[in-house]
Amino acid sequence: MPAIAVVRVRGHARIRRDAVETMEMLRLHRPNHCVVLPQDETTKGMLQVVKDYVTWGEVGHETVARLLFHKGEVAGGARLTDSYVKENSEHASILSFAKALEKGEARLTDVKGMKPVLRLPPPRGGYRGAKTTFVDGGALGYRGPAMDKLVDRMLPKAQGAK
Repeated sequence: MPAIAVVRVRGHARIRRDAVETMEMLRLHRPNHCVVLPQDETTKGMLQVVKDYVTWGEVGHETVARLLFHKGEVAGGARLTDSYVKENSEHASILSFAKALEKGEARLTDVKGMKPVLRLPPPRGGYRGAKTTFVDGGALGYRGPAMDKLVDRMLPKAQGAK
């Protein structure tokens, strides 16, 4: 059961009250904030409430590890490191923590002192229509395994890549 990455696409204007409350529960307070959640019935129900404001899909452990390495923060604003994960959780490194997240055996809150939201920049090339669904060529709603590509566009390019 893979992990689900959820990214808020739309801003604050003209949002239904139930969607605002659900996004607060998901900790998606601003556009481009990302959370990694387990795939269960509760999560699916919450995502259906906010489907007009966020995008989500399954991500592999490699993508989760890159997210945590580049955008994971601890209290005080410091970057998440392997040594911090080893000292403050039962996992040996960021990669092992990412694998546990993918399997549904861990949550972002399992590392003590880690901020549970990942603040990302907008994707390179922008969103493909922030008011239409992914199925119709836009950016909103469920996108499945294509979520890996969106997250990659929101993270720094790999060294040596063009």
